[in-house]
Amino acid sequence: MIQNHTLKYKHLFFDLDHTLWDFERSSSESLTEVYHTFKIAELGAGPLDTFISTYLRINYQLWRELERNEIPHGHIREHRFRLVMEELGVQTPTNYAPMEETYIELLPTKSYLMEGALDVLDYVQAKGYTLHIVTNGFDVVQGKKMQSSGIYDYFTHLITNEKAQSRKPDRRIFEYALACADAGCDECLMIGDNWEADILGAKRFGLDTVYYNPEGSSFDEAPTHDIRHLRELLDIL
Repeated sequence: MIQNHTLKYKHLFFDLDHTLWDFERSSSESLTEVYHTFKIAELGAGPLDTFISTYLRINYQLWRELERNEIPHGHIREHRFRLVMEELGVQTPTNYAPMEETYIELLPTKSYLMEGALDVLDYVQAKGYTLHIVTNGFDVVQGKKMQSSGIYDYFTHLITNEKAQSRKPDRRIFEYALACADAGCDECLMIGDNWEADILGAKRFGLDTVYYNPEGSSFDEAPTHDIRHLRELLDIL
């Protein structure tokens, strides 16, 4: 591969879930299997679509709490299915650990990527960028997602909260990422969908940012770039 030495950046840091890997589709399919395996309808939890939407909302809320350091990492796995079932009115003393274990086994086997993700990865790899993942997800799970979806080999480093002993938006995970890349802030670009974790965290650390923002959300501060579709990265990079 011929390196293009006129590139503004050398290293691209990508978030994984919701940015490259299609979490919603993968999670919905995995939750469908959990719903049928554990006969959740028979427990009185309502229809499948209600179960999925409730889970996705509660899971999102828990991750937001984690990013604000309001709960420990293990709290999510320990409590999310219990919270979902309680909200759906299931009063039975169900052991929720098998649901969580089944879900965690199924989820990273899914191969769904966000539209345009492979086009972007092929393009930036061919141009000579060095690619890394920076994710708050669990180490083994995130690696399996990347393997299942065929994108693992695009990346030099998989940087997780477990390896960095910190999570976005904490500046320490970005310090760890730059140390792994052996790079300075001016050589690196962070690309992600989460305003607080990916964009504010990276921006306040001193990195340029690309906010993958399909819904067109707006905030008081501005990223370096704001895109609606991943393929817009082709014009930036």
